[in-house]
Amino acid sequence: MAKKGKKAQKQVQEKSGGKGSATTSKRDPIQSFLYVGGRDCQVAHLRQIATNFGAELIHHDGGLREAVSRIDTVLPSVDCVFCPIDCISHDACLRVKSGCKKFGKTFIPLRNGSKSSLERALQSLNDRGTEG
Repeated sequence: MAKKGKKAQKQVQEKSGGKGSATTSKRDPIQSFLYVGGRDCQVAHLRQIATNFGAELIHHDGGLREAVSRIDTVLPSVDCVFCPIDCISHDACLRVKSGCKKFGKTFIPLRNGSKSSLERALQSLNDRGTEG
């Protein structure tokens, strides 16, 4: 599994025009996304995964310390929203789903808050974006 991840990172880096480049090209399907919920201890790792895919991660803790209403102010500026369904409050999840519908954003529920779950979702989106 680790080899697949490194291979995917290398492919994304080659497509984005550099080694470890965090800049996004106009061909990338996602430029920034909101990650709502999850575990605070993993946010730095999740940001690194996003950077490897040429994306920016904006994190909201799902209402633990941040106001859930902040989700509404962030949604218009992102391309996509990820929610790990095992680490988010019902209120935050409902707010994200309705906000995505309102602003026409893609909502992607993740099976869990693991790093590999996010990486698989980003790889899937990346693959879909390069097919067309």
